[in-house]
Amino acid sequence: MKGKLRLLSGRRLESPVGESTRPTTSLVREAIINILKEKICNSNWLDLYSGSGIIGCEAIEHGANSILAIEANRNAFKICESNLYKIASSRQKKVLVKVINNEVIKFLKSGYQKYIDKTKANNYSLFDRFDFIYIDPPYKKLPYTSVLNELIIGNWVTKKSIAICEFSIEEKQINIPSNWNIKDKKIYGKTGIIFLTPNLA
Repeated sequence: MKGKLRLLSGRRLESPVGESTRPTTSLVREAIINILKEKICNSNWLDLYSGSGIIGCEAIEHGANSILAIEANRNAFKICESNLYKIASSRQKKVLVKVINNEVIKFLKSGYQKYIDKTKANNYSLFDRFDFIYIDPPYKKLPYTSVLNELIIGNWVTKKSIAICEFSIEEKQINIPSNWNIKDKKIYGKTGIIFLTPNLA
């Protein structure tokens, strides 16, 4: 059985069941949308550990241009792909969506240029570098340092990019590498959100 999720707009999504994914709560999603506001319009998103794809779906509904979602779990990947294409197809403007079934660190290590070269070879429309990177790994796993470092090393971000890290406040505090600056931090119940900008000096 698949679970059911609702976007802030009320639209239903499919949700993977089991402990491998943990959809971002509506409280946290609403807070993020309110913080980013008009910056979401025409933005490009990289959704890491995307699960159901609900963050990407919210971004699409608020005007994002593109979503690249990475999910290792095969069942979650299929649901994520279905959800994102469903929401994207309902928009009046064209929204570029791509969902990749891969482990996040492995994908990032390949680098942005290799990804772009591959999309050219397969005749995909190209993604620009990302305005927002959402990082929401399974709780009890703390790959944030590795992910953030690979985003810099692989040239996935620009000076204006914002990484958004979701984490459980019950877990050990996440370590932020020196090549990222903390822009803001919020707590919503048992969930923490850190907003980061890359230090590309």
